[in-house]
This record gives sequence, structure tokens and C-alpha cells, in this order.
Amino acid sequence: MAIPVKLEVFEGPLDLLLHLIDKNKVDIYDIPIVEITEQYLDYIKQMETEDMNVMSEFLVMAATLIDIKCRMLLPKEVNEEGEEEDPRAELVEKLLEYKMCKYMSYELKDRMISAERSLYKKPTIPKEISEYRQPVDYEELIGDMTLAKLHEIFKFMLKRQEDKIDPVRSTFGKIEKDEIDMDVKTVYIEDYLKSHRKFSFRKLLEKQNSKMEVIVTFLVILELMKVGKIEIEQDDIFSDIVITSKEAV
Repeated sequence: MAIPVKLEVFEGPLDLLLHLIDKNKVDIYDIPIVEITEQYLDYIKQMETEDMNVMSEFLVMAATLIDIKCRMLLPKEVNEEGEEEDPRAELVEKLLEYKMCKYMSYELKDRMISAERSLYKKPTIPKEISEYRQPVDYEELIGDMTLAKLHEIFKFMLKRQEDKIDPVRSTFGKIEKDEIDMDVKTVYIEDYLKSHRKFSFRKLLEKQNSKMEVIVTFLVILELMKVGKIEIEQDDIFSDIVITSKEAV
């Protein structure tokens, strides 16, 4: 015999299922799926709502319950480990998670209500007291300290600061990154080619201001040689490299 369910407003299908489980006083790990499904379907038949989003959630759960009910009538499935699978296992897991979240919300609500009962009083200290500062007795503060002792302390602190300095790394200079625009350098060398049809590669490098500029210049020369704008001649390994422009004047 089905237990009559009082028509209430529930937050969702899981909330309704928990209500039915509590009403029937059954073990959540061993849900009598046939009885709970019948009571669940009776409830949604009595629901009066025009919100299809809400109604669809309850209908999806109804279909899930019917599916579980059908699977429980069939021979039980066996997993890879040889254990029988319970068709209700996934539903039970969802109910336990929902129940834990629901009880946590109750706990937070109780704490919020308790916090509302706490009253705080703003400080009402008179201005004269809040602005009072205890006078400093310099004689007591100095005590038996003398200028000679202060000088010794000062020298000791300077010595400690000097000991912190690395004698090797402190002599290193600051490393700065050279920002060389390769496109700008390419234009510069192409202009140089127009005014110097044939020139020494060494003299071109001597006109550069930094090691990075020398590297970029070398890369540009290689690129110009690759595309056929210049040709390079060298009599022997250690002789000067001569660059000749192949473009017409």
C-alpha cells in the first residue's frame, strides 16, 4: 500500500526522492525501487506547474526510475571483476551527494542566523585617551650607553653589511640586451652597397658599434648572398673578404 504523500514544493527530483525515502524509512543503499517509483509518479501526476523546465527535470528522473525498475527485473549484469552490478548504484551516489550538500546548506544557514544575533559595540574611548602617548624617558632609554659604545655598534653594523657583499659577483658589470632591428640593418647595408659597389667585409664590420651589430650584419650579408644580390671573394683562408654588389647601378 502506497503511503499518501502530501503535495509539497521540492527543489528538484532528488529532493523529492530523499523525501520519499525518509517517509518510507528505507535504507538509502537498498531503495525499494518499485514502491518509490510508484509514489514518485503519483506525485508528478499531481504537480501543477506551467514551467516546462521544472517539469522536464522531474520527468527525466521518472524515466530514470522506470529504467532502473526494468533493469532490476532482468538478470543482473556482471562487471569485469566478476561482481554483480546494482542498477541503483549511480542513483544512490547522486542522492548521497545531494543529501550532503543539503545538510551543509542547513548548517550554513544556522550559522548565518547565529551570526545575526551577535552585536558589536563601536569604541567610545574619549579623544583625550585615544590620542595619549606615553612620554619617553630618554635617560632610562639610553641607560649606560655612551658615544663610544654607540660607535662600536655602528662599526659592527657596517662590518655586517660589508660581509654580505660577494667579493666576486659585486665586480660584475650589468648585462644589457642589445636591441638590433634586422630590417633596419638590412636597409643600411643595401644603401651601403649602392654607394660602395665593391668593399672589404672587415671595414664594414669595423663600422658597427657593438658585438650584436656585428652578428646581425653578418646574418644580413649571408641573406644577401643567398638571394643573389652580392658575391663574395677570398683569395685564401686568412685574407680579407671582398664583397661585390651584383645589382646594376
